[in-house]
Amino acid sequence: MDTSSMDKDLITLSNASLGVISPVKTADSLKIRQRLRRSYRQIKTENVFRRVLVLMGWVMVVLVLGILFTLVLESVPSIRALGAGYLWGKTWDPVQDVYGAYPFLLGTLLTSFLALIISIPFSIAVAIFLGEYYPEGWLPNLLKNTVELIAAVPSVIYGFWGLAVLVPIVRGWETKLGVQPVGVGILSSSLILAVMIIPYAASLGRSMIQMVPSPLKEAAYSLGATRWEVIRSVIIPYTKSGLFAGILLSLGRALGETMAVTMVIGNTSIIPKNIFSPGNTMASVIANEFTEADKPVYLSALIELGLVLFLVTVVINMIGKRVISRFTNE
Repeated sequence: MDTSSMDKDLITLSNASLGVISPVKTADSLKIRQRLRRSYRQIKTENVFRRVLVLMGWVMVVLVLGILFTLVLESVPSIRALGAGYLWGKTWDPVQDVYGAYPFLLGTLLTSFLALIISIPFSIAVAIFLGEYYPEGWLPNLLKNTVELIAAVPSVIYGFWGLAVLVPIVRGWETKLGVQPVGVGILSSSLILAVMIIPYAASLGRSMIQMVPSPLKEAAYSLGATRWEVIRSVIIPYTKSGLFAGILLSLGRALGETMAVTMVIGNTSIIPKNIFSPGNTMASVIANEFTEADKPVYLSALIELGLVLFLVTVVINMIGKRVISRFTNE
């Protein structure tokens, strides 16, 4: 293209931008105008998509605040009648209008953290096996689908399985240890929870392990490191924030579990003396007694249990995110 034709194209584009109709139209100028229109449509679509995402984010914030506001509002009669002693009260007697949440708070924390301790070795082992040793193949795919299927099984099925299989086993352990053989209790519910939460930490851990850059592992192997040394010195440090996030996710799942725990924990409103003792959690108490609450303070006390469970979950998540940020910044 000579100099004169380029000048004509520039004149045409400048006139078009100024709204001046020019008879000079070339193929190159049309292509440029089409490209500009396409870019404008892409920018407009991206702006709309960004605004939709921002709107959805605010909707979630409003939803969480709405749940919190509803719980606080419905808990006002209980807060006025019972005060701060509600959290430390050791007696739950609806007949006498005495309500203390401490046994349920303790039962929730005991079952959740004991289940977490039991599940961590299995979760990390499954994540390393599927993410490092056998990332591909029919066997890893079968195991991966099996682990994910465990997370999809309804909790009531776990409860039935616990009553039929796990409770007799725990009862046998109690007999051998000289403890009164009951079977249902803190240990049984913790074992059920451990099985239920393994897929959450294992799936996220497997994904994080597969994201470890190959040059890091190859450099360690080139220095003479063994497979175990690579896992210990390269993979675990690189993925520790992701592994901890999976553990935190599984803990949140354990804190709110209801049906499976209700079926095997014993449902007694007393402080458990040991891990074999029957007990109760905040979620199981709400599920068992909510439809039977015939007094305003009784109903409000159950809703305040939900508020306490909500706040405990928020606090644990905040602590976990703080630990994750420290892991990430190291």
